[in-house]
Amino acid sequence: MNFTYPKNEKLKSKITIGLLFTEGKSVSKYPLRLVYKAGSFGNPEVLGEKIKMGVSVSKKNFKKAVDRNYFKRVLRETYRLNKHLLIDNLDQPYSFMFFYQTKDRLTYEEINTKTIQLFEKFIAQNIKKPESESDSISEI
Repeated sequence: MNFTYPKNEKLKSKITIGLLFTEGKSVSKYPLRLVYKAGSFGNPEVLGEKIKMGVSVSKKNFKKAVDRNYFKRVLRETYRLNKHLLIDNLDQPYSFMFFYQTKDRLTYEEINTKTIQLFEKFIAQNIKKPESESDSISEI
């Protein structure tokens, strides 16, 4: 299993970030929020990419850059260790923005647990389950 967060997985495109905020959907698990949008990333030469992930912590909640940077590092680390939950269940490329949305200073273990729950909630809501055979059989 590949537990890396390479440069080509980082969401940096202002256009894609703008689309996430205007057209994206979100799923939350307090204090985390995941905003996502399905579709390609506009870079046709890079094939095989399934995810672009960006991380954000509000300046409103943490005034000092040191604190914001700490929580961004924690979010990136929890994503890096748990991204296999997303990659194994995605059938098309997705762009994600990952937010920490509270003034509370949770521990790494609490954030990691919430990240796993958030990813599982995303998968449950967005991954289409195959139709049961009884639904697809037509009446004679």
